[in-house]
Amino acid sequence: MKLSVLFLLFFSAILALKAQDSLSSWQFSGYIEAYYAYDFARPANQTRPGFVYSHNRHNELNLNLGLLKAAYAQDRMRGNLALMTGTYANANLAAEPGVLRNIFEANVGYKISKNQSLWIDAGIFPSHIGFESAIGKDCWTLTRSMMADNSPYYESGVKITSQSADEKWLFSVLWLNGWQRIQRVPGNNTPAFGHQISFKPSDKITLNSSSFIGNDKPDSSRQMRYFHNLYGVFQFNDHWALTLAFDLGAEQSRKGSTDLNVWYTPVLLLRYLPSEKLSLTARWENYQDPNQVIIGTDTDSGFRTSAYSLNADVNLSSNMMWRLEWRRFSSRDAIFGPVDALEQGNSLFTTALTLGF
Repeated sequence: MKLSVLFLLFFSAILALKAQDSLSSWQFSGYIEAYYAYDFARPANQTRPGFVYSHNRHNELNLNLGLLKAAYAQDRMRGNLALMTGTYANANLAAEPGVLRNIFEANVGYKISKNQSLWIDAGIFPSHIGFESAIGKDCWTLTRSMMADNSPYYESGVKITSQSADEKWLFSVLWLNGWQRIQRVPGNNTPAFGHQISFKPSDKITLNSSSFIGNDKPDSSRQMRYFHNLYGVFQFNDHWALTLAFDLGAEQSRKGSTDLNVWYTPVLLLRYLPSEKLSLTARWENYQDPNQVIIGTDTDSGFRTSAYSLNADVNLSSNMMWRLEWRRFSSRDAIFGPVDALEQGNSLFTTALTLGF
């Protein structure tokens, strides 16, 4: 099905539903992010390294994400449907079939308890893991961290979520189809599970713990994966803020083995807001995957790469932002550039214009 037909059906369905329900039950939103990235390794096919899923096209003006969303909420019911296009969708959902690649979110929920915030939701969701989103305007940096690009952006399944009356605590348990999967891996009948605990003691502090346990391979070669993400966001005052995050993962080296291949990555972001119009962010990150569980390099040391970046955002209006970022990668092995001239380091310049409505 062509994307234009899919979007037409989307809007037709919304208009039909609106005719039956009060307009106040609906919220409509959208997001557009156009970008230009210059990778100094100059990839011949215009595609940046395989561990990059956002802003992954070199030396061309392109669309990272175009998104239209309809959200419905009334009494004890809620639902979300969001369709997308762009290079993010092409790269990050390449394993999904057909029009599933254009679904950003599609879920329905029911409030189990009349008096408490206890919900059960089913469908396709943004990931419960990590502090970054595919929607760039919600992130401190223009490009996503290696941590975010190589852990789930989305998931499908069922989740039960409870929130305290003061909204300081959120608890969620999930039954999932796999590690960033809408459709299961062929031959996989193993359920995957996750949890999320979020604590906001004040509007200046957020602490979050999220996990994944499951197998992302056919049952015949099952290798259990155990993963945990921990992060904290701290707003010190009107000008300074800090995010600290750490991922730790382990996967069986082979089916039935007690040996585990481990990977981990710390990330630090420091943000400064000199005015309402301008924000500056510095980022440092280090991704260590020597056994190439998540990122393959076919090198002796595996993927052992650090990076830092400097980011500037200019608010052109209440819903439009111009972004600039310079980023530098450094790897233990030579993994950047053309095969006949690989290097250990690589630089990237990216600029983007975003519109949220």
